[in-house]
Amino acid sequence: MQIFDKGKIYDFMGVRHLFLAISAILFVGSIVLLSTWGLKFGIDFSGGTLIQVKYDKAAPLDDIRKRLDKAGIEGASVTEFGSNEEVTIRYSSSNESLGSDVGAGIAEILDGSGNFEVRKVDVVGPKVGEELKKSGLMAIIVSLAGILIYIAVRFEWRFALAAIASEIHDVIITMGFISLMQIDVNLDTLAAILTVIGYSLNDTIIVFDRVREGVQESKENKLTAVINEAVSRTLSRTILTSLTTLIAVFVLFFYGGDMIHDFSSIMVVGVVVGTFSSVFIAAQALIWLRFSIEHYRADLAEKKRLKKEKEKMRAMYEKGIV
Repeated sequence: MQIFDKGKIYDFMGVRHLFLAISAILFVGSIVLLSTWGLKFGIDFSGGTLIQVKYDKAAPLDDIRKRLDKAGIEGASVTEFGSNEEVTIRYSSSNESLGSDVGAGIAEILDGSGNFEVRKVDVVGPKVGEELKKSGLMAIIVSLAGILIYIAVRFEWRFALAAIASEIHDVIITMGFISLMQIDVNLDTLAAILTVIGYSLNDTIIVFDRVREGVQESKENKLTAVINEAVSRTLSRTILTSLTTLIAVFVLFFYGGDMIHDFSSIMVVGVVVGTFSSVFIAAQALIWLRFSIEHYRADLAEKKRLKKEKEKMRAMYEKGIV
């Protein structure tokens, strides 16, 4: 399906400075947010206790808070979850006053506040949280390193660096959004960031594939012209993929419930930023890295020559001439 004129070449590189300025504002703003506001680590990474309680009518939030304070669980966060009948209770560390069975302990504290059911209890120790934090950071670093190696082998080292620059751009802006909205950073958040990396990379590689084809097939020697042609040829596919993905993510955002509300909101921002970077940032990075069409064509010609020589030598061995 084509939503843009298939034969038309749009001048993306002609307006690249405008979009670069927008990108720079978002990127620097995100770094400022991360430096000042920081990230709000959830129970998965900071350690603590999360309890989910369901009442048969509206939950008495004030009464619950008073009972928790009286039981020595100070600073607990008590919020509605999905409806006014369901609440989550969070506090930053496990509490010995609840005993080994946290569910039974909280049920005893809330006894008399109404008819309720303790639906879920998650307890994560500080040490486990720290290990999860290190593992999450390692997952992002390993994924970026894997991308770097894969693209360097498949294309050329400048393509790899351009893709990594684009991915870092996407991750920083997405994390800036997480910091701005003070979304809990937990395993779901990490999964959303890794999904955004994969989505953005998929778009970037398709654009790079068209750039490589353009370098080989076109007689054009200007890199900006080759990039304009490559991005224009993939524009319909890029926009349609983004729109269909956003439709699915918006459905999750509005109807998926509180459990995946943060995940879907991060995905909305990540998909928009990933699409933006694949069109305006990734290919443009090749210009910053001084990618040379002449050198790339010379390298490809040399590889073809070596391949032919190798095939010729193999044929001579098989015929017993050498």
